[in-house]
This record gives sequence, C-alpha cells and structure tokens, in this order.
Amino acid sequence: YSVDLKDEAEERRVLEEGLREALADDLLELHYQPVVRTEDNMVVTFEALIRWEHPERGTISPDVFIPIAEESDLINQLGAWALNRACRDAMAWPKSVRVAVNVSAAQFAHSDLISIVTDALDRSGLEADRLELELTESVFMGDGDTIDDIFRALKELGVRLALDDFGTGYSSLSYLQRFPFDKIKIDRCFVKDIIESAGSSTIVQAVVNIATVRNMTTTAEGVETEPQRMMLRALGCTDMQGYLISRPVEAEALARLLQVQGVS
Repeated sequence: YSVDLKDEAEERRVLEEGLREALADDLLELHYQPVVRTEDNMVVTFEALIRWEHPERGTISPDVFIPIAEESDLINQLGAWALNRACRDAMAWPKSVRVAVNVSAAQFAHSDLISIVTDALDRSGLEADRLELELTESVFMGDGDTIDDIFRALKELGVRLALDDFGTGYSSLSYLQRFPFDKIKIDRCFVKDIIESAGSSTIVQAVVNIATVRNMTTTAEGVETEPQRMMLRALGCTDMQGYLISRPVEAEALARLLQVQGVS
C-alpha cells in the first residue's frame, strides 16, 4: 500500500464517475477517420473514434477512459452508445461508404452484444453490410464455443468483421482459417518502417497474400508519407488510412471531405 496507489485509485474513481455522467448527459462525441481504396484514393469506410472533452480536465484520451470502462459496468453502455451514434451518422453518407466501430474484448464476450448490434441497425435503418465491427486478437482469449457462437450470429446478421492490429498480439494463422473475417487491418508498426525495413515489407506482403487467398481485404493503418502509400499499393494492399489521407474529423466535416473525394 502507498499514497501513490491511493491517489491512482481515487483518480480512476473520479474518471469513472465523470464518464458515467458524460454518457448520461450525451456529452461524448464520435470523430471519424477515412479509409480509402488504394487504387483510386476513394473513401470506402469511416472508422468511428470516441472523443471525450471533459468540462474541467479538457480532452481525455481513449487510452485512459476505455480501460476504465472495461473494468467497470460501463463498457457495454459505452459500446451501445457508439454503435447507435455511428449507425445513425452513417445514414447521412453515400451508400457506398461503410462505418467501422471498434468492439473491445470485454464487449465481445458479453451476452448482449448481438442484441445491441441488432438494435443499432434497427433504430437507424442502416443496412447490415454497411456496418463493420473491428475486433482485436484479444477476443480469442475467451471461451472457444462462445466465440464461435458470437461470430456465427454476427455473420448471420450480415455485418462485416475486421481483425484489427493483426500481428501485434496473440497472432495465429488459425484465426484466419477458423473465423469468417472480411478484412485484416495491418498494424501501423509494420507500415512505419516499410520503406527502410525489408522485414516489414515482407510481412505486409505475406498478410496481403493470405488475405487474397481467403477473399479478405486489407487495410494498412498509420500511413503518413507518399512513399509508404506507393509501397503499399505495389504490395497489393486494398485500403489504407492515416494522417496522409486525413486525421479524424467531426461528423459535420465529413460532407466536405466526401465532396472533395467525389463520393456520391
């Protein structure tokens, strides 16, 4: 026991209460980062990212409040809010553009996930195939039969499933054979050094080849330079996102971005 631990526990308690109030008062926001098709730079998806602007503390990073939500009873409420808001926002976009929403391992393992997704689609009227759920490899640490059932139910709904941050966690090629993913997201750690490191480009090429054989698309994350974009295109990566294309923007700014892209 120490004073530092006491202070840390109090800080978490204060943030948890603040997050609970922010949810109750609808004070959270979604910003969106575009994912573009590599071959022609056209927007195909917007990834929804939760933002919390605290009235006293200012911007609080998702890296801070998401773990707090996961350790409390707030993660399912937060996930339901994000899904409902993202599906509603997506109804204002062209039908060729999907919305991607992150689902944590804590959400994925919860029995209410299917009903939450179904409710968000029904409330908004969004077609199921325009919703993409991004899952990390940590979801596979749960009960195998439960995971199988959830995957099966989500695919029956018609939503798309993306494996996020591939290659950075408990990577196993058996996941790609066993589970019906539609997309693999290549982590930014491989993209960052793709020009300087032959190892990174080889890994990206291998992932692209596996995805192609399995009829999956690939999205490279963290693309920041033109040489990276050109290399990823040469390696056959389907889509990309990162600051080279756009930083995350507020929902109101998406219409201007789509207009510039010529998406209708």
